[in-house]
Amino acid sequence: MRIVTARELENWLSIGQVLERDARGPKVVALPDGQYLKIFHTRRPPLQSRLWPPARRFLRNTERLRARGVAAPRISEIFWLNRGKGLSACLYTPLPGESFEQLLNKGDSRLEQELPALASFIRHLHRKGIYFRSLHLGNILLLAPGQFGLIDVLDMRCYPLPLSSGLIRRNFEHLRGYLKRRKLEHFPLARLLELYRACA
Repeated sequence: MRIVTARELENWLSIGQVLERDARGPKVVALPDGQYLKIFHTRRPPLQSRLWPPARRFLRNTERLRARGVAAPRISEIFWLNRGKGLSACLYTPLPGESFEQLLNKGDSRLEQELPALASFIRHLHRKGIYFRSLHLGNILLLAPGQFGLIDVLDMRCYPLPLSSGLIRRNFEHLRGYLKRRKLEHFPLARLLELYRACA
């Protein structure tokens, strides 16, 4: 991993469009060449972040997903922004699609139409041993009818066997909490769970 200079970072921020930010600064920046700059503001101790930087974990998780037949962003480079503090980042090509949160917010009829396929997709993840803790409507993209992808996959584990009932329950509880925090309770979660159980 190379170290990006302050000038190079400033150039990206000046020519790009900030899509996500938090109190610590920009998190995702859309660049003119079509790539996204993703900055990982880690809360881990600097030494731990230097030994196993979030950008490298993000890259590994995208590769694991594609190996299991799940669409994920393609990373072109990972690098350090501040090695001393363990601040890392990456450049990636975004997936072409819309998140289910976007579909829900604009009342897109495709959300209801794609609900059975979405339940089947989540079931596929669980059968493949993929525990994507941040499983929520903002991280699942509809790429094409019946085709889905995952983004923001840093918080993910892959198990050699299908997920246990306890992990599945925790996954859906996380989704339920997300809907409440985002005031998206009108999402048909009960229907999604019913369709998920029908896939068993």
